[in-house]
Amino acid sequence: MGLQVKEIYVNLPVKDLEKSKGFFNSLGFEFHPEMTDEKGACMIAGENIFVMLLTEPFFKTFTKKELTDATSNTEVITAISADSREAVDEMVNKALAAGGKASNDKMDDEYMYGWSFQDLDGHLWEVMYMEQS
Repeated sequence: MGLQVKEIYVNLPVKDLEKSKGFFNSLGFEFHPEMTDEKGACMIAGENIFVMLLTEPFFKTFTKKELTDATSNTEVITAISADSREAVDEMVNKALAAGGKASNDKMDDEYMYGWSFQDLDGHLWEVMYMEQS
């Protein structure tokens, strides 16, 4: 088996950290208090999976590249799992009610069900459920 990492941190630039925290709180996510301040918030996505929501000025300190406007360009789609088809619908409906935007239509095939949304900054999130056989 090849290289295996112990944790994953996805870093996303956000325009308004407090609004972004509120948006993801409304979806049911919590934040690591010791890794959250006025420049960034560490969203707990799983036991070893974290999403760092970083203010744009702070995010820029980690790269020499220009930031992409996620409302008109896409560089990454963050896909997360759900426990059921109903849980997929519930999360996307919560995102839409909290100010997110619809992304793609629902995808439903024999083994996989998914739906996607854009967060307040236009980042794409895909919520997926896969039948276990």
